[in-house]
Amino acid sequence: MRLGIFVGCFAVAAVAVHFGLLPSGVGGSNFIWVILLALVLSAPLSYVLLRKQRDEMSEQIVSTVGRTKARLEANRTREDRVAP
Repeated sequence: MRLGIFVGCFAVAAVAVHFGLLPSGVGGSNFIWVILLALVLSAPLSYVLLRKQRDEMSEQIVSTVGRTKARLEANRTREDRVAP
C-alpha cells in the first residue's frame, strides 16, 4: 500500500514538474527532485491513509506478545516446581 501511494505521488509530482506547476530541479537533477517531492508528499498521506491498517497490526502484535509472555511465564513456573 505504501509503495502504491509513493508511486502515485511520484506520477503526480512528475506531471506537475513537467507542466511547470512545480519548479523543476537544477541542471540534470530533475529526476532526483521528483523523487524527493514524491517522498515529501507520500509520507503524510501514508500516515493518514494507512492509520487503520497500522492500528490493526498494532493490536495483533500486542495480543501476540501477551500470549507469548503468558506462555513463557507458564513454562518458567512449571520448571521451578520440584517433583517429589
